[in-house]
Amino acid sequence: MTTNSSTAEDAAVSLTALVRTTTDVISQIEASVHSTAVGNTSDVTAPPPLSSSAGSIDPLSLAHDSAILIKAHTTKLSLLIINEPFTPSAIAKVLRELVASPVPAIASAVQLCHVEKYTAVLRQDLAWRCLRVLKELKSLVELIPLDGRVLPDTQKNGGQGGKGSLAATGVIWAACDDVVLLKNMGTVGLLVKKAEEYRDTLKDILEELKEYREEVDEENDGDSDGDQTQAAGIPSVAVHMQSTHLSAQEMLDDLMAPRRIPRGDPDKIRERLDSCLKRLRLTTLLYAAIVKRRLKALPSLPTASQSTITQRLDEVFPLLKRLPHRFGEVACAFYELDRDSIDRAMDCCFFDAFAASEMLMKPWEGQRDEFTEWAEKFQVGIKKPD
Repeated sequence: MTTNSSTAEDAAVSLTALVRTTTDVISQIEASVHSTAVGNTSDVTAPPPLSSSAGSIDPLSLAHDSAILIKAHTTKLSLLIINEPFTPSAIAKVLRELVASPVPAIASAVQLCHVEKYTAVLRQDLAWRCLRVLKELKSLVELIPLDGRVLPDTQKNGGQGGKGSLAATGVIWAACDDVVLLKNMGTVGLLVKKAEEYRDTLKDILEELKEYREEVDEENDGDSDGDQTQAAGIPSVAVHMQSTHLSAQEMLDDLMAPRRIPRGDPDKIRERLDSCLKRLRLTTLLYAAIVKRRLKALPSLPTASQSTITQRLDEVFPLLKRLPHRFGEVACAFYELDRDSIDRAMDCCFFDAFAASEMLMKPWEGQRDEFTEWAEKFQVGIKKPD
């Protein structure tokens, strides 16, 4: 009995030390991946190179294979910590295998995804996906029981707002699937997906502004009392309070609603709104054209020879990402009837849209193509849509 008790205690001590070591290793590697994910180019402790031939390794394939292994090991670990008999040696084996191969490998995939070969867009996206895998894996490792017993139901199923081991396992599976999906999409697929998401956001803003324009027209066709009230600087909610009882939600809706354009429109807000709508439509078309004529026509990355393709992509994508936010600022300025803010925000939008078309004016190879001719017309329209 004494021998068995001593053996169990030794196993518990050994497992405790291994769990601590495993979490420390994951934390160090996590710091390196996080640095890349946030765009920090400074040196952070990075995993050792896999081999001298690491330069020939496809980082997406390496991340894909590592994620599949982590998912498999997570499944084993999840079962070991909730099912009898509790076997510290089996858990230790899984932890050693994780730290020996897939965990450092998934971080190495991020390090091997060089910007000049694969674009900063892909590198950061891969880093965020791998970071999520590492963070969730560490959370599961921290749930490993160190008292020699399997997890009780409360820790297995979760409770009082905490995440149980089963839920934690599911989150890791989803994170690993996201890494696998990135390999299936490839660089072109990811760039197309992001550009289409930005375009969809622009379309939503376009619809909101169109609805605002229609509401303005309807209001001006109706009773003019509302316009006179607004022109006098009296909030409509204050007027309604004199004659009826409003619910809290009605009061909030009235307060948050866009301000009405005065009937006289001294600041020419309607004129500005019409101009913005025309050029916003043009910008959504620009995104569609970029996706079809530039992104889907990308050569395979990395290219066999030195190329400026990745540099061009990394220059234009910050603009494509920023434009929906800028147009959102334009919409807010219209709702506030702030003429100066409208003009400033629209200038920023149309400058960025013009710049994006200019950056992608030339095809990846050659001097001109169909998109070049279309972009020249776009630039004329974005300067003066009327």
